[in-house]
Amino acid sequence: MLGGDNLREFLPAFVNFIAVIVGSFLGILFKKGISESYRKILFIAVGLSTIGIGIKMILDVNNFLIVLFSMVLGGVIGEALNIEGFLSKIGDAMREGDFSTGFVTASLLFLVGPMTIVGSITAGLKGDGTIIYTKSLLDFVSSIVLASTYGLGVMVSAVSVLVVQGTITLFASKLSFLTQPLYLNDLIAIGGLLVIGIGLRILEIKDTKVGNFLPALFIEPIIVALVSLFK
Repeated sequence: MLGGDNLREFLPAFVNFIAVIVGSFLGILFKKGISESYRKILFIAVGLSTIGIGIKMILDVNNFLIVLFSMVLGGVIGEALNIEGFLSKIGDAMREGDFSTGFVTASLLFLVGPMTIVGSITAGLKGDGTIIYTKSLLDFVSSIVLASTYGLGVMVSAVSVLVVQGTITLFASKLSFLTQPLYLNDLIAIGGLLVIGIGLRILEIKDTKVGNFLPALFIEPIIVALVSLFK
């Protein structure tokens, strides 16, 4: 059971969950009130901004070879496990509009950024939810735009946000090493590449299987640790 301190630490993740739920509800509610031309321009704005965020995340990379190797190995593992297909199948039973695309796109967009890792760990270790609260506002706006096209799948992605961020928060003491620049900078760079992939998908330039590269986020700390042993 969660104690009082755990509940306080978990609060930022819950607020982020609510922000996505409310934003998605507004996007679905006003879906018919947004003309196709305005929806397209909003999507272009979100897509371009997403790519811009991804590029910014890459700039402080420590070792791009580590990033590349993590992406290649992670992509091979993800392809073998068909992670993208698994995520898409979660919404297949509902058969509502673009549920699967909305769920996968929103889940990845809301979770692969540095705010998720650093914010959740900070909330868990220090009880400071400022980063996650800021992220909640950004996710709120993005969920409105995404849900206006993809619908219910974006709202359901709020569950992913709650589970992933809540888990990182609760295990923050075990993951605090990820906030060290040695690990964090390359991890953020990998997240940046995934975010760029999401931007390309939103702009309908390339339907990248971003989900299949998720193992790269787990492989990078292992590679960094191994490399540091031989220095």
